[in-house]
Amino acid sequence: MLAETICSAVSAAGLGIAAITAYRRRFLAATRIAAYALVPVGLVMTGVVEWVSGIALKPQVWAGFGVLALSWVLFMTTRAVERRGGGTRKERRAARAAGREAVAPGAAAPSLGAGAPAAAPRRQPRSGAKSQGDDFSDIEAILKKHGI
Repeated sequence: MLAETICSAVSAAGLGIAAITAYRRRFLAATRIAAYALVPVGLVMTGVVEWVSGIALKPQVWAGFGVLALSWVLFMTTRAVERRGGGTRKERRAARAAGREAVAPGAAAPSLGAGAPAAAPRRQPRSGAKSQGDDFSDIEAILKKHGI
């Protein structure tokens, strides 16, 4: 009974605001406000308000919402752990074994590193080869050419 009275009062207030808005010649906004104002009365007339108020006051319903919330938390926790851990123990072992049996393990190595890759043979300096100072002189010549 109290919920129906409150819904009726809210609807009456909304219709009053709609009338004031229409008086200011804002008919589109007034129509929208009137539509929103009629929703609470419609809910009362269909019995939805009585049904919701009956549900809201039962402890069993709140316990059900608690169980649903708990199941959601457990589900999200397992998903987060699964993403972080990489699956089951068997899946992790299989991934490690597949990593050891890579066809070209050097292919995944970065091209720029601390030194040359171990598999590449080192070149012996030739007697007529340029020293490192000569390499930098080439770079300096290029920079001077461009005015840098």
